[in-house]
Amino acid sequence: MFSQLTDLDLRLIRVFLAIVDAGGVTAAQATLNIGQSTISTQLATLETRLGYRLCERGRGGFALTARGEQFVDAARTLLSAMDTFGMQARNVGRKLVGTLGIGMIGHTPVSASARISEAIRRFRARDESVRFSIFVRSPGELEELLLSERIQVGIGYFWHRVPSLEYTEIFAEDQLAYCAKDHPLFARAGGIDPAEAAQHAWAWRSYPLPEAGSSTAAQNVTAVADNMEAVAMLVLSGCHLGYLPEHYAAPYLKAGLLAALNPQAMRYRVAFQMVTRARQHRTDIVEAFIDDMKAAHPPATENGESGESGKDETDGNA
Repeated sequence: MFSQLTDLDLRLIRVFLAIVDAGGVTAAQATLNIGQSTISTQLATLETRLGYRLCERGRGGFALTARGEQFVDAARTLLSAMDTFGMQARNVGRKLVGTLGIGMIGHTPVSASARISEAIRRFRARDESVRFSIFVRSPGELEELLLSERIQVGIGYFWHRVPSLEYTEIFAEDQLAYCAKDHPLFARAGGIDPAEAAQHAWAWRSYPLPEAGSSTAAQNVTAVADNMEAVAMLVLSGCHLGYLPEHYAAPYLKAGLLAALNPQAMRYRVAFQMVTRARQHRTDIVEAFIDDMKAAHPPATENGESGESGKDETDGNA
């Protein structure tokens, strides 16, 4: 067991976390740029120093032990604290010093991404020395990262509410029902009756979509997916109908590969949220970034929409 940390211990801990993040010793070779036998030796040395096994590895694959899972959390906390200390020591006198982890879902509208970039620009104009870490994950993974404190701000759409997190709507995107050029409805797309569309096979999300409401009957779902890329693949096959963000589908519409079934009747709006820990758990860095995010996003109008359209200005035909 460690009695005091040495440079060797820290090096071994970083190797171990690289193995965890890569999902195994073999996969970590590219990240660490060292051979598998060397990695295995360093991992064994760390376990000897600790006095317990951190993971199982072999033909059955890589898996953390119960103690290994606890050690991962402790190790990340240690390295994060060291990084923060080093930054603070180098920037004594600065008002905001530390790190800020931001998690986002993929393929946000261009106009929305531009406003997030504006918030970052505002933040960089402050008296600060903050290192940003940006992650792209699914909504559920973003909530897990927030709860484990690996990120401090999450941006995406979330279909449930974790009591210990705070959710603030910042913009919205429209999702429309589409068919591909090889689908039987393509020639008549634009005015398809929802009842007729409901008789065809659909690709649906594997998680709840409360905003979808009664936009279409989804009883004929023959495929599910947990991200929009997979839904798009299923729709483009010509075998399924499905909902996609309007800005995401725009290039496919322009290329003649997709068509909206009924833009007026078969659409719904998804609210994007900025998610953080409760106020008592937020640092000055997080509070400052929240203020800059709010400043970069215009207030809602009377109809509930933001001052700028949630639709990407380059969408083309919808």
